[in-house]
Amino acid sequence: MRKLIVSNLMSLDGFFESTDKKLDWFVVEEEFLAYARDMLRSVDAIIFGRATYEYMAAYWPSAPRDEIADAMNQLPKIVFSKTLGHAGWNNSRLVATDAGEEILKLKQQPGKDMVVLGSAALASSLLQQGLVDEYRVILHPCLLGSGHPLFKEISGRIQLKLHKTKLLGSGVIVLYYEKA
Repeated sequence: MRKLIVSNLMSLDGFFESTDKKLDWFVVEEEFLAYARDMLRSVDAIIFGRATYEYMAAYWPSAPRDEIADAMNQLPKIVFSKTLGHAGWNNSRLVATDAGEEILKLKQQPGKDMVVLGSAALASSLLQQGLVDEYRVILHPCLLGSGHPLFKEISGRIQLKLHKTKLLGSGVIVLYYEKA
């Protein structure tokens, strides 16, 4: 059975983006890019909510070509939204039905793992439904003071188990959690 991985950035005070929805606080360096390349090699589908999809679709099609850009543009993308009218980015499929049901079906199909990038509300919903097999928090050593919390949509206790850490030279720590 395929695994569902969630990979999200987070500031030390728990935010995935600033109040103005910018990610300029996150420093992208070679070790992070190596993490991203490895992660994208291990999956055959990227899962998005509407807002993250629109953000990514505005950037990646015209990004400088490299292994990450090629993967982002070529991998199948599944977008969960009841408000988005069209998903025009290459290899994108719009799903307006229940995300949990669709993820259950996708997990039972053959293939590599799948990854949710960003999409904090969607990721929280899937986490609450017990559908996330691994949650990777990419913890950046900065305090934003305010912003949009990564786990805002969680309504009850969810026990996770830390099974791996990776310290990057920038001070960023990738925390790998699985179901407890």
